[in-house]
Amino acid sequence: MKKISTLSVLLCLLAGCSKLTVDNTVVTNFDLNRYLGDWYEIARFDHRFERGMEHTKASYILREDGKVAVLNTGIKKGKHSEAKGVAKLTDTSGHLRVSFWGPFYSDYRVMLIDDGYKYALVGSGSDNYLWILSRTPQIAGDVKEKILAEARKRGYDTDELIWVEQ
Repeated sequence: MKKISTLSVLLCLLAGCSKLTVDNTVVTNFDLNRYLGDWYEIARFDHRFERGMEHTKASYILREDGKVAVLNTGIKKGKHSEAKGVAKLTDTSGHLRVSFWGPFYSDYRVMLIDDGYKYALVGSGSDNYLWILSRTPQIAGDVKEKILAEARKRGYDTDELIWVEQ
């Protein structure tokens, strides 16, 4: 019985069985072709794989197979850093699956995008990840407040955001 219990806990951790405390629903009018290109990371929640990174940018390029090449770049401790990955579409608009580590994919949820595809609020399948992205290295104060209000409305603690130096 102990083995089954331990296995259940392990599977739950791997599958992400924690209770979701935020609304991470995606936009319904997502247009991948308009989303492609470069996005500057304006703010993010702290997480191990970007800790200490500044001047971060993500580039999305459509591949011949219909998937999206992802190139994340930045500077950490004065040195250039990059991570290459791949994203694939799901049956849900605004919901992609992204992988930087072989067969392991994570949710990438576009929760807010303006009509001009100039800024976006992106989350994941949990409440541990949140990004504010922009086509430019800085955003106007009114845009920042609009995005923060949306994140708060969805239940995210925006006080936890790290504002990235660009």
